[in-house]
Amino acid sequence: MTHHKPRPKASPNQVDWNDPRLESLLRKTEGWTLDNRGSYTPRQVEIHVGWGAGAGKPAVLVWEREQVMVLETSFPIPQGEQVRVDRPLGDGLRTTWGVVVEGRGGHRSEDKAHGLYVHWLHVR
Repeated sequence: MTHHKPRPKASPNQVDWNDPRLESLLRKTEGWTLDNRGSYTPRQVEIHVGWGAGAGKPAVLVWEREQVMVLETSFPIPQGEQVRVDRPLGDGLRTTWGVVVEGRGGHRSEDKAHGLYVHWLHVR
C-alpha cells in the first residue's frame, strides 16, 4: 500500500524587473563573457579548412571535450565549414574532423591585439 501525500502547490516566483536592486545587479553583469580557455593547456595544431584543402594553416587548440574543440586562429572560418585538425602525437599525427558551429573575433584584450578569432567545432 502506498501513501500518497499531496504536494504543496508551487508558488510562482514573482520578479519585479523594475526593482532598483535587480537593475543594479544586472548592470554589473552587462560586460561579462564566458571564456573557459584558461582551464586547458593550449596546443599548436595545423588545420585544413574545407574538404579539399591543400596546405595546412597554423592554429591553437585551446579547449577540448568529447565532441567539442575550440580553436584560435588568425583568420575567420565560416560557420558550417569542415575543418581537419592535425596534432602531433609521438612520431605521427592525430587527425580529427569537425565542423564550425560558431566563430567570432576574440573578446580578450590580447585576442584583439593579435587579431585572433575563436571557433567552436563539433567533432565528428
